[in-house]
Amino acid sequence: MYQEESLIRRKPKAPPERRAYAFLVDFVLVWLISSLVTNVFAEFLVFVLLWLVLRVIVVDKNQGQSLGKWAFDLKVIDAELKRRPSLANLTKREIIISIIAFLAMIGLKINFRNFISLLLFLTPIMIDGFTALTDEDYNQAFHDRTSKTIIVQTKRGFSLDLRIKKWLKETQKAWDKNRKKVR
Repeated sequence: MYQEESLIRRKPKAPPERRAYAFLVDFVLVWLISSLVTNVFAEFLVFVLLWLVLRVIVVDKNQGQSLGKWAFDLKVIDAELKRRPSLANLTKREIIISIIAFLAMIGLKINFRNFISLLLFLTPIMIDGFTALTDEDYNQAFHDRTSKTIIVQTKRGFSLDLRIKKWLKETQKAWDKNRKKVR
């Protein structure tokens, strides 16, 4: 058991902000497509179906990465086997988070017209995220714990956040250079 825990700990843990960004990429993509449906029940079905396609089928076929995880160099692995999770565990994980994400989508649609409703619908995703922040060992959120998965960093991906930081730094440098010329 000790050896297994040390193997997992040696894998680079996913920083919380990268996990949040990766989630947002997937969430926004699924939200935009499912928002085209006007009936709430049909929208829920489309949202969950798209979520499961993006976060189960794509992850299974793409070495543990959804589009968002690929964009931020992350992947989901089985905490015990240290490899891509089984379809059953991945599906369990994503059903939980899809329902939580759908509730967040409803809350965001309500917007700030009714702050209590907004807070009510966003509470599950805040609790889920908070559990990841409070887990010192593996940064497991509730949906990770129930499906026995963890999110780790990988070298396979696009490094979107690093590219944006680099671009902003270059832009700032060019801006500063142009300001000096104007003076």
